[in-house]
Amino acid sequence: MKKVIITGATGMIGKGVLLECLDHPEIKEVLAIGRNSQGMTHPKLKELIHQDFTNFGDIQGQLMDYDACFFCLGISAAGLNEPQYKKITYDFTMTLANTLKDINPEMTFNYVSGVGTDSTEKGKMMWARIKGKTENDLLKLGFKQAFMFRPGAIIPLRGIQSRTKTYQFMYDYFMWLVKAIKAIAPNAVVNTTQIGLAMINSMLKGYTKKVLTPKDIIILSKS
Repeated sequence: MKKVIITGATGMIGKGVLLECLDHPEIKEVLAIGRNSQGMTHPKLKELIHQDFTNFGDIQGQLMDYDACFFCLGISAAGLNEPQYKKITYDFTMTLANTLKDINPEMTFNYVSGVGTDSTEKGKMMWARIKGKTENDLLKLGFKQAFMFRPGAIIPLRGIQSRTKTYQFMYDYFMWLVKAIKAIAPNAVVNTTQIGLAMINSMLKGYTKKVLTPKDIIILSKS
């Protein structure tokens, strides 16, 4: 029986991962870390409200003995300059990852980036460079396992909605288009359940690749 940490559980992807973890028979405890409550109660669920994602020293003792961290916290780059986006995307992620590596070196650390992430860190797209650097540095940390999830188009299931108004507008009015794309190219679109199950299976069974495309996520969700 496994214990997992989830960040970003109030967001679309994080909520999907959370629901699958709560339902999964191999998981006995889920710790959701966030600056706001995700508003759920469940026998498996523990919630830790933490405001400063640049410092986890004061709660380090509450993060011990976990088998995985599913890092789903993220933000759109729209309206943000590079230092602002880097702080949330890179600094928050690496601070928690370094804290967990020191106390749980045998854990699996999964990070959600996205299709188009720039592993060279040299491209023109600011968000893609920063996501690429985040992925690269996570893979260098030395966790027992680390997987970078790069979903593209995502179908939210189980009543989940995006907290980003622009994205939710797209889902409300253009989901027919996403489903049409999936019908033509089934390996190009994933849903929130598949992401959650793939995260769990990566912890339990591992995977042959460290950077997962939508096709890999679909394959791993069925393992």
